Amino acid sequence: MANPQAAKTQLAYARRGEITEAMQIVAKKEGISPELVRDEIKAGRFIIPANINHLACGLVPMGIGSVASVKINANIGNSATTSNIDEELEKLHMAVHYGSDTIMDLSTGGDIPLIREAIIQASPVPIGTVPIYEALTYVKRVEDLTPEIFMKTIEDQAKQGVDYMTIHAGILLEHLPSVKNRITGIVSRGGSLLAQWMATHQEQNPLYTHFDEITEILRKYDVSYSLGDSLRPGCQADASDEAQLGELRTLGELTARAQAMDVQVMVEGPGHVPMDQLEMNVKHQQGYCNGAPFYTLGPLVTDIAPGYDHITSAIGAAMVGWYGSSLLCYVTPKEHLGLPNAEDVRDGVIAYKIAAHAADLARGRRGARKRDDALSQARFNFDWEQQFALSLDPEKSKTMHDESLPDDFYKDAKFCSMCGPKFCSMRISQTTDKLMEASAASKE
Repeated sequence: MANPQAAKTQLAYARRGEITEAMQIVAKKEGISPELVRDEIKAGRFIIPANINHLACGLVPMGIGSVASVKINANIGNSATTSNIDEELEKLHMAVHYGSDTIMDLSTGGDIPLIREAIIQASPVPIGTVPIYEALTYVKRVEDLTPEIFMKTIEDQAKQGVDYMTIHAGILLEHLPSVKNRITGIVSRGGSLLAQWMATHQEQNPLYTHFDEITEILRKYDVSYSLGDSLRPGCQADASDEAQLGELRTLGELTARAQAMDVQVMVEGPGHVPMDQLEMNVKHQQGYCNGAPFYTLGPLVTDIAPGYDHITSAIGAAMVGWYGSSLLCYVTPKEHLGLPNAEDVRDGVIAYKIAAHAADLARGRRGARKRDDALSQARFNFDWEQQFALSLDPEKSKTMHDESLPDDFYKDAKFCSMCGPKFCSMRISQTTDKLMEASAASKE
């Protein structure tokens, strides 16, 4: 039995050699042994974001790390000008229905605690937040923020059941001069707020100076760190610069400090990065942060496609997933343009399920190709209903098929409207196979 006075985080249990119920659930879902899950958590390469208070109200544990399948996150949350609880819950249900593994509530306006409470209570997947957004609502100006406000906000969210928190503790006063030559400056909302605070007070980042106090709070509720990349690049030109890498080195230091206090850690990453720099970015993070799971936004591999950034980012996401990222934060078509609605959430989730699965295939994850092979067999057999069922978005695939061939008769047809009955290559291939078999039989 665990010492009742000892930490009750998944990392603490793993270090004591114990296998928790959450570890067993995750192991079964991933098709790996509970012992491997425990050992990877102990090594800091795997996390189970599972607040003890969310576990008590319906959370289904999941794992993030290199030995697991690549996961995706969907961002929801209202703004100060639009959206409400019902709309956010619709986004939540849409994201979970289409396969998002975690959800981040990025609400910046309205009754943030009430919205968050509704989301936590309704969500079977881990919920993440960015506490500085709520903290800012308690003051008139950014410079009025205090460590006490930060601590209270973090503890309030932890009590509610938040499973992981983005804490922008890595951006330091000495990093700010290295941003001045960027095209887009600081694009992280949390990072820009802290930069303004530091520039005003000419003091060090309070989330850095009070990091151990924050860690104590997270330890109490088993909240995982998602160490924020405040200086992530906001365009191709700013990628992999000294500001970004300088902060990453600080995040490596903070990773070790948090893990030493039995708190699980993943580390956030860029942003906007050209394809030729993606592998290097993953290697830097894994090296500086001792293999802690990498949680990447995109990355977007070009900047010229507003309205289609779920595509520009999914390209980068698939690649960094292949190179070693463990959690991919989706981007919707509304990125840079506005607050996503439920359909935007759906488009973003599907794009990222494709990216994550492609990464699993490239990494040679055992069993990853099983669904691909089954769908391909159904396609060759003209089993339309099975094709729909195996697709990532069954409703859309069926709707697209039925747009031109709506009658039930066509569900048994050995062609679609693209090639028609005369030019379907797979039907011709099947006919050719039969002719070859008949020819071979006649010669026997």
